[in-house]
Amino acid sequence: MANQNFDSVEAQASYGIGLQIGQQLLESGLEGLVPDAILAGLTDSLEGNMPSVPVEALHKALREMHERADAVRQERQKELAAEGQKFLDENQKKDGVSTTESGLQFSVINQGEGSIPARSDRVRVHYTGRLIDGTVFDSSVQRGQPAEFPVSGVIPGWIEALTLMPVGSKWELYIPHELAYGERGAGASIPPFSTLVFEVELLEIL
Repeated sequence: MANQNFDSVEAQASYGIGLQIGQQLLESGLEGLVPDAILAGLTDSLEGNMPSVPVEALHKALREMHERADAVRQERQKELAAEGQKFLDENQKKDGVSTTESGLQFSVINQGEGSIPARSDRVRVHYTGRLIDGTVFDSSVQRGQPAEFPVSGVIPGWIEALTLMPVGSKWELYIPHELAYGERGAGASIPPFSTLVFEVELLEIL
């Protein structure tokens, strides 16, 4: 396949559609898919052929595949939640780590002496967000551009931390999934039930 030439606009567009379908299938969580069978199904559909497999059998197979994917997804989410709780349980024992009533944990890297934001304020911050395995999923520092947003417009763990931090502070936050993106996650980079770690520097109240 890699050596095929797609010189025409139609061929390139068709190949692009195939790539999109493939990416969607990868993201679906369905395991064990057979590329040749997918191609055969696409071909039969586009050419108006009768299905090679009875429709009832197709529906049954699709249901089973989705049930398997859901089971795998749920098991992984349980693992993530357990890993996050273990991380937090161990982290709170470390010197310099404080835990609030909500379960938010933080350590002070540098304590500023400025004003403390209210929920109604807008702030400018630098931050780096990581999963507990160290994977960076977002960073204003890497972009070289501080972020600006209303205090009330972010996840609960951030809201709580920002309303405790004086301007000029740099804290590391350890946020349980309940105070982050919960069971929904956020896009492909933050799975559901993820405990998150943020290094946050509060630069200014706007």
